[in-house]
Order: sequence, then structure tokens, then C-alpha cells
Amino acid sequence: MMTQILIIEDEADIREILGFNIEDAGYKVLLAESAEQGLEMLTSDVSLILLDVMLPGMSGYQFAKKIRTDLHNTAPVIFLTARNTENDVLTGFSAGGDDYIAKPFSINEVLARIKAVLRRTADSSSQPDTIEFGELRIDFRNETATFSGSQLPLSRREFDLLALLARQPDTYFSRATIISELWRDAPYVLDRTIDVHIARIRAKLGDYHDLIKNKTGFGYYIDSDYASKE
Repeated sequence: MMTQILIIEDEADIREILGFNIEDAGYKVLLAESAEQGLEMLTSDVSLILLDVMLPGMSGYQFAKKIRTDLHNTAPVIFLTARNTENDVLTGFSAGGDDYIAKPFSINEVLARIKAVLRRTADSSSQPDTIEFGELRIDFRNETATFSGSQLPLSRREFDLLALLARQPDTYFSRATIISELWRDAPYVLDRTIDVHIARIRAKLGDYHDLIKNKTGFGYYIDSDYASKE
């Protein structure tokens, strides 16, 4: 089956250029001119979403938050936007984005980012099936995390970050190491981006928010004994 990519872009010229070139690169393309139309076209077969931030009606940020929180959809999201300040980038990642491409961009750059994100997604699937820390269960095959049986609304990047820490509990991961592992092809990632993602994961872990710890000068890690202390 061909890899499906959903493109949500309100500017017709950009939408058609992206669609033509991405399809020419061997992907199946779905085109939407609004977030609302994109929601109607989104299925479990979509492997990646190329999403404009400034859309009429529902914004790209709102779309990303909705599919993560309400639909529990983990398809990676690459934001397209003319806004590339630090705060804009952090907002995009906080909304559940996996990468961020500033306009104007080249088609070759877009294709390279798509390949990189899809490769990371494929790499993260070749792991042990599950791991548990008390009430927290991480399912690598289905790329989901549940707490007390309820699925956590993690974005793709949040899940990948949690999985990275969970595969090697009690091992310190510096911000630089996390960026190298999960954002190696993205030029806009800052140390603060890691902190934002960790804060969001902790918030979603609820009573287990202290499972992920930080040691100044060393980095973040999962405390494998935390659940037994509860």
C-alpha cells in the first residue's frame, strides 16, 4: 500500500505544487483546503499530515490539538508556516507537531523532511511490544500509552520521547542527546523544546508525573523504582 500523506493548505497554488511533487515522489496524496475538510479526510491510513498553520476557520494548531486529544490520532504532523520565531516553533511542538518547515521552502526540503519523519516513525516501531511501570503501560507496537487502562492523548513526538526514556530506564538523556535521537533532521529545535515536551508528558501522566525525573547537568530519565514507591 502506498504511503498516504494528507496536505492541508488553503493557498491553492501551494497546495497543488505540494500535491504534484509529493505524489511524483511516490506517495498517495490527499488534498484539503481547510482544517475542517482535513478532519473529514483523515483516516487511520494517513501516515503523515502536512499542515499549514494559518488556515481559515480552525487553525493548524487547533487541528493538531484536536486530533491528538479528541481523536487520539498519532500520525506525525509537519507544520508549514511563514511564522518561524522561537515562540511559534514551540507552540507548534506543544500542539503535537513533529517538525516545522518555514515558508518559503523548497520542494526538496519538504521531501527530505517527510522521508526523515517517516523513517523515525518506522524506526520507533521495531521495539519490544510493551513495557510497564506500575499503572503505566507503553505499547510500542500500537504506539500508545495507557494509565490505569485509559489511553493517554500523546502526540507522536511525545510518545517517541516517552518511549526513548522507557527503553532505557535509569539512564540519563541530555537535551542534546534527545534532540539528536528524535529531531536530528529538524533545524528549529531548541533545548526549551525538550522541556516543553517533558512538561506536557508529565501533565498527562497525572499521579505518575514524577516518574520522569531530571538531574541538573545530566538530563532526564525514568525512575524504574518510582512505581514501587507509590
